[in-house]
Amino acid sequence: MINALLDRIQSPSDLKKLSQGQLPELAKELREFIINVVAIKQGHLGASLGVVELTIALHYIFNTPNDLLIWDVGHQAYGHKILTGRKDLFDTNRQLNGISGFPKISESSYDAFGVGHSSTSISAALGMAIASSLKGEKEKHHIAVIGDASIASGMAFEALNHAGVSDVNLLIILNDNAIGIDPSVGALKEYLTKVKQDKSLAKNNIIRALNFDYSGPIDGHNIDHLLKELARLKNKKGPKFLHIITTKGKGLLKAEEDQVKYHAPGKFDAVTGELAPRSKKIVPPKYQDVFGITIVELARKNKKIIGITPAMLTGSSLKMMLEEFPERTFDVGIAEQHAVTLAAGMASQGMIPFCNIYSTFLQRAYDQIIHDVALQNLPVIFCLDRAGLVGEDGATHHGIFDITYMRAIPNMIVFAPRNELELRNILYTAQLGIKHPIAIRYPRGRGELIDWKKPFTRIEIGTGYCLQEGKDAAILSIGSIGKNVTKAIAELPGVAHYDIRFIKPLDEKLLHQICANFKKIITIEDGVKKGGFGAAVLEFAAKHYYTNTIKVLGIEDSFTEHGSIEELQKINGIDPASIVKYVKSLQ
Repeated sequence: MINALLDRIQSPSDLKKLSQGQLPELAKELREFIINVVAIKQGHLGASLGVVELTIALHYIFNTPNDLLIWDVGHQAYGHKILTGRKDLFDTNRQLNGISGFPKISESSYDAFGVGHSSTSISAALGMAIASSLKGEKEKHHIAVIGDASIASGMAFEALNHAGVSDVNLLIILNDNAIGIDPSVGALKEYLTKVKQDKSLAKNNIIRALNFDYSGPIDGHNIDHLLKELARLKNKKGPKFLHIITTKGKGLLKAEEDQVKYHAPGKFDAVTGELAPRSKKIVPPKYQDVFGITIVELARKNKKIIGITPAMLTGSSLKMMLEEFPERTFDVGIAEQHAVTLAAGMASQGMIPFCNIYSTFLQRAYDQIIHDVALQNLPVIFCLDRAGLVGEDGATHHGIFDITYMRAIPNMIVFAPRNELELRNILYTAQLGIKHPIAIRYPRGRGELIDWKKPFTRIEIGTGYCLQEGKDAAILSIGSIGKNVTKAIAELPGVAHYDIRFIKPLDEKLLHQICANFKKIITIEDGVKKGGFGAAVLEFAAKHYYTNTIKVLGIEDSFTEHGSIEELQKINGIDPASIVKYVKSLQ
């Protein structure tokens, strides 16, 4: 495909050589380039299409990378990457050893700050602006581009509160498209809608009350208007706030019509936007759908059940509960801390809250887990979706720390279902009534092709079991990584396999039996080894003076980059072939 203008741009300095009149054509070419690559290679689509004109305008007006530009979350940074020297590498986006799907400091000098989780941009940009001021760099600009879903987060408000009393050179751009991954929610979203409709509100709004020089709302797809306003703001000092209105998925009709599905649509037809046809092969359900279906079943019989999620209704499949029980389902927006303490408040009053948060995002509410839930021993049910390796989203999204950070908390139960049937049964068990909070961690993707809609069975807390007998060595697994062990021991006669299930409390009776009968024990987990499941087994052995050879397999003490789950498992030595090789080396 010929891109007459885009092919001439290797950096923003090349972009500045174009006339203003050429920029709309460049926007068209950039949009088509993103669509054509993502249609085949996959990735986050809608967000980047919505900020094409803004991306061009920012690099055209400001002097990046000397002027620092931060894209909140980073879903929308594809155009930025393409214009800053990574066009020829863009087809490697999110692939092993390719460029990251998010801005990353080590990847380019144009990526001023690493992102991946939302609502960090204003704090980071303010920190940079204060640093520049202290260094005497008075002419340097600091720009944070943040969406209307992200700006509703508590962290963003904290940063706005601080920035409003500073005199630094900071520009915040609100990319208002009324959607994050799911439609934006909350009172602030309703307020922003009113601001767009009522000019008097725009003149006297909450942002002005926080001492920002507010301008807008303006059309974020009108490049001439954007250039004019950015040029004006470039010459104004102090904290500034530009409110722009955009359409997520702009330029691809299907993406504009279904903004939730086309946030990250998988493969699709670049011309029509039609999603690639699904395989007719029978496949297991996604874990998230098993959760969604199960909680609806349970909620029909138990009126105390509440569903809570921070802006992940679709991703967690809690949307199923919203459709049937809207009065008992709460999307609190990007507010993980609030979600956890909200659940604690409900649990204190006898309700049964299922707090569904991706593993990587629950890290943001660690104090609330400890202080508001565990310290008070409130039976909140944490459903940790996307636990373990998640693949192409990379280091910011892997759920590899939850075993370690949850295991360290007193009163916390930590459980990892091996398959979708066990997920259903632990959800059923938890809502029957438990004495402590529980974290149920399950992976992204699909389970096993089994009959998972059997009648519910109560699981005894703190129990594991033997999946395969053996006498030469024992492999202990937790969660879905056990599938790799099952594949591996098909080539390892004499090796036993135990599904421990509960990382906390451990099944000490079973562990005593294992330690008494096997000299060689291997643990395997899809989380970091430091402080994880294997570490718990080692602690148990040391406490009881066992001298068995215990080897721990898991994620090494480093941040795991992006790639397919299979590739990342191989790198970390927890794929079936690596397990076979490792066990044979012990014999």
